Amino acid sequence: MKKSMIGALTAMLSLMAATAGAEVNVHDPSVIKADGTYYIFGTHITAAKSADLISWSEFTNGYTPVDNALFGDLSANLAGSFAWAGENDMDCAGGFAVWAPDVFYNADYINEDGSRGAYLMYYSASSTYIRSCIGLAVSKNIEGPYTYADTIIYSGFTEEDAFDEGSEINKNYRNTNLGRLIDEGVIIGYSENWGTGTAYNNSYAPNCIDPCIYEDADGGLWMVYGSWSGGIFTLRLDRETGRAVYPGRDYVTAGGNPVDRYFGVRLAGGKGWSGEGPFIYYDKEAGWFYLQDTYEWLGEDGGYHIRLFRSKNPDGPFVDTMGRNALYGRSLDYQGLKLFGNYRFDEMNPAYKSGGHSSALIDEDGKQYIFYHTRFSDRGGYFESRVHRMFVNEDGWPVVAPYRYLGNDEDKAGFSKEEIAGVYQYINHGSEVGLGETYMNASALYLNADGSVRGAATGGWISDGKNITLDLRDGVYKGVLYRQKNENGVPVLTFAAAGNNNCSVWGVKNGG
Repeated sequence: MKKSMIGALTAMLSLMAATAGAEVNVHDPSVIKADGTYYIFGTHITAAKSADLISWSEFTNGYTPVDNALFGDLSANLAGSFAWAGENDMDCAGGFAVWAPDVFYNADYINEDGSRGAYLMYYSASSTYIRSCIGLAVSKNIEGPYTYADTIIYSGFTEEDAFDEGSEINKNYRNTNLGRLIDEGVIIGYSENWGTGTAYNNSYAPNCIDPCIYEDADGGLWMVYGSWSGGIFTLRLDRETGRAVYPGRDYVTAGGNPVDRYFGVRLAGGKGWSGEGPFIYYDKEAGWFYLQDTYEWLGEDGGYHIRLFRSKNPDGPFVDTMGRNALYGRSLDYQGLKLFGNYRFDEMNPAYKSGGHSSALIDEDGKQYIFYHTRFSDRGGYFESRVHRMFVNEDGWPVVAPYRYLGNDEDKAGFSKEEIAGVYQYINHGSEVGLGETYMNASALYLNADGSVRGAATGGWISDGKNITLDLRDGVYKGVLYRQKNENGVPVLTFAAAGNNNCSVWGVKNGG
């Protein structure tokens, strides 16, 4: 979420959203469901709600400094975080940079009045690509207002006094919570891994943005966060206070993941390998923790896209369909199941591009959804939020439905072989990074009644009517069949499948 899209761009997006009806422009959407309503919270203090996941309405007023819908007096309320980053400083000179929040209802949280239960908003405040922090704000009402409670993790600090050119903020670690934690013995001391002198080692340490709160199988609370070259980390949280439980010392987990005394367990990236916008959720039925991680640059020419890993443990190790660990990596091309990239089906105009920074929801009825923002091939920096159905294949890997969710879909018990056979628009999203402005166009794929496959790919297919396996020359893909509406609202039979090669494929049957 390396972004400085403030001011004029934010105003333009708000105007376009107002004219788009049910569409909303919530960047980095994080989902929560409360009292039967779906909410997404995003960057630049944007948020929207929906009763059906189709029609959305915004209820916030962005960076309005006074009478802010979520924070009241923005500067005064979040002053604890802004003392380090996020207000009228460097990348947000003349404005604010409050990014990528995650809202979580914690029934065990103890409020100031002694009552239990509150919505906890973990938000990012940032001034440079490394000087950032994650704060905590609390409300008993999901729509706010939220009151500042604490700033729990900082990045971009230095061992000695140092200043970014043009900034008055002293980056000495003593100006973060680290000094107090060290003095109190919570953390054993300053680590040279973080950088010495006036340098911050961002190849080792993260940019502290993009928080996501998740629970383990026993109800334990965790926060995954991080960005860019230092990697993605996770920290335990105290349920009653919402604050971080710092490891205090460096060690290695039983699963082999390195633990930093302050930042927590490294789950992905690091040593120059990028990734951002992490989201972890636990699928009790599947028995896996899933990590969604977004790669590349977020602009319409940047090739932003979502990768996926899984683990049996909340603190890793997380691996992809090829068994490769999310840590470090020799090449991003080969790491993580690529859920989808830039793409266009025949009836789509424009193409979808740079879809990323996702979240996910398993609803009460067991249906799964993925939320993300996307840009388009003909609209410059303009973006919109999107929701797709998501399924888990026979091997326990999530796959994303080809089209956005438009309701009235069909979770059929099974399709006949005659219904399945036919000509499909086919997209193989591949595993590459660096696609930039280019996008995948659909090609013709023939699923023949005799079980053979020809056209855009060759091999064979089998199906039990609900699940489908494509044994193709480049890999074996397992997925699901699903009738949904295309971009024009026409019901079509689709498939989505994940390969043993970290690639995802989509198919849309011509003629429905």
